Amino acid sequence: MTVALHEDPDLALTKAMHGKSAEEKNAFFAMLKKNNAAHREITNEYVRRWRTEKGIDGTTDEARKERTTEYMGVVNNYYDLATDFYEEAWAQSFHFCRFTVGESFLQALARHEHYLAYKLGIKRGMEVLDVGCGVGGPAREIARFTGCQVVGVNNNGYQIARATRHTQKAGLQEQVSFFKGDFMHLDFPDNTVDAVYVIEATVHAPSLQKVYEQIFRVLKPGGRFGVYEWVMTDRFDESNPKHRAIRLGIERGNGIVNMRTQNEAVEAIQAAGFVLEHEEDLATRPDPIPWYYPIAGELRYARGLWDLLTVLRMTKFGRGAMGYLLWTLETLRLAPSGTAETATELASGGDSLVEGGRLGLFTPMYFMIGRKPDL
Repeated sequence: MTVALHEDPDLALTKAMHGKSAEEKNAFFAMLKKNNAAHREITNEYVRRWRTEKGIDGTTDEARKERTTEYMGVVNNYYDLATDFYEEAWAQSFHFCRFTVGESFLQALARHEHYLAYKLGIKRGMEVLDVGCGVGGPAREIARFTGCQVVGVNNNGYQIARATRHTQKAGLQEQVSFFKGDFMHLDFPDNTVDAVYVIEATVHAPSLQKVYEQIFRVLKPGGRFGVYEWVMTDRFDESNPKHRAIRLGIERGNGIVNMRTQNEAVEAIQAAGFVLEHEEDLATRPDPIPWYYPIAGELRYARGLWDLLTVLRMTKFGRGAMGYLLWTLETLRLAPSGTAETATELASGGDSLVEGGRLGLFTPMYFMIGRKPDL
């Protein structure tokens, strides 16, 4: 698959903040190698976007619509700050998943990706688009699992650089490639892609219908599009201040300008032209282990040392220890200014995710499959 390349408009910013840190093998050390002034500036800018004047309710539609106009800045600021934390504390697959008894964390992540590929019927030789690909963990896993060719699209230059490095290290560069671009304006020809998938990425879009329309356009007639979408469930009550506060906490802690409800997501995929073949909230399946257990710090579900260390980081003790470490490193000028503040923002977002999950107000895995009609 060939795509048109354009000049990167934020290349200077990417270079200023990240320098050569994308080449660093360890994500924690990559985090420490950021430019101090640029990191401080981007941290301030991200926090500024969420501030409201005294007496103004930041959860209202008006406040959220205003943030939507700045969606590109919000998303890129967020991932410039959060990517190394995600890699270090989670994995190269930036998503949640279901768990079963005795299953390791990494196995569960891979199974979630395999299930999506299976349900879409992805096969060897197909050309597949990963919209919002992060650092490429799912793209590499699905390419290995199916033998397909995957092109990942992402608008964050640092994540593209990390994705490319990881893919070369995995020896998959002939099978998996990456393209920097805005998923609201996919720079691919019409009717050229065999299948498209999204894993928890289009929640960042200012309009679900418009991003789904772009996916519809590039997909071949008869092709399928599958998405794990972040949405507020039917239990969410817009008139409930607590519910709105949880939604805002999720949005702020995860770089989301305007999260939709499951009904809005269904309406959007159908309005884009897809025949909706399947819709389901996978989080409501009767699993013995909740999807949010790692970020809730529930150690009893951890399997093996790696899982234990992953979950331990999410406990109050783990967060406190990490916060103190980062503050100390900042004080000694061994970490860029704003690193500890970023960790606090992410932790607050995690708390809101857990609360939303426990109350059944939020799901990160509203699964939809749409088919583009044949000509």
